[in-house]
Amino acid sequence: MRLVNVSRSFGPQTVLDGVNINIPRGQTTVIMGPSGCGKSVMLKHIVGLLQPTGGEVWVEDQRIDTLRERDLRPIRLQIGFLFQLSALFDSMSVADNIAFPLIEHTNLTESQRRDKIHHALELVDLDGVENKLPAQLSGGQRKRVALARAIVLEPRIILYDEPTTGLDPIRSDGIDQLVNKLRRELGVTSVVVTHDMNSARKVAEHCFLLLNGKVAAQGTFEQLQQNPDFRVQQFLQGVYRRDDIEAERPSSPGQAASL
Repeated sequence: MRLVNVSRSFGPQTVLDGVNINIPRGQTTVIMGPSGCGKSVMLKHIVGLLQPTGGEVWVEDQRIDTLRERDLRPIRLQIGFLFQLSALFDSMSVADNIAFPLIEHTNLTESQRRDKIHHALELVDLDGVENKLPAQLSGGQRKRVALARAIVLEPRIILYDEPTTGLDPIRSDGIDQLVNKLRRELGVTSVVVTHDMNSARKVAEHCFLLLNGKVAAQGTFEQLQQNPDFRVQQFLQGVYRRDDIEAERPSSPGQAASL
């Protein structure tokens, strides 16, 4: 996947500003940045929910930002999306939540759907929850159910939007382990949007740091830790000041700090 000089504005506000990102197949790429920097907007471009104001979006060697809605459908079926708030149907059981994309997009029999649901729950290390409602689950369990739903169609790409938000350290660590497990066992390409530095350190094979809609730095997590740009260090240490970051924005679209 890649974004080529992608910009996106909502009215007078520019959210993405000349972003260039290349996401290697079969690896875990982490997109980091403070709230409001454009991370989740970027994910929506990758899945075709938003079109850029300028630039190009490529998924599986196909440009998608110019496609019609009906032509996007087969591409979206290759992408699993874990939403920040899980987005489970409250009135449906765990099994029915996971079955939803199977019913919508396949012609599997009920028996075949049950097998798929069971396998997806096994992959996310959940057992005995099929008949429970989301309200009966912990926050970590709801995340796992949402992840089971995201992988039940066997996607080639999984997008994670703030997967550890709202979880305690133990449950966050469990989600990080699942990100790594699914990448290893399913061979998927993973894109993780997060501002959780501990999580990023555990799952990232490559990182991009977005500040004010631009790529401020990229590299491994260890390379970012050695980056001399004070904005990068402020963010990693959790002490960045928005005014300082704004004053030091890169002057050209997509410019990244050298590593």
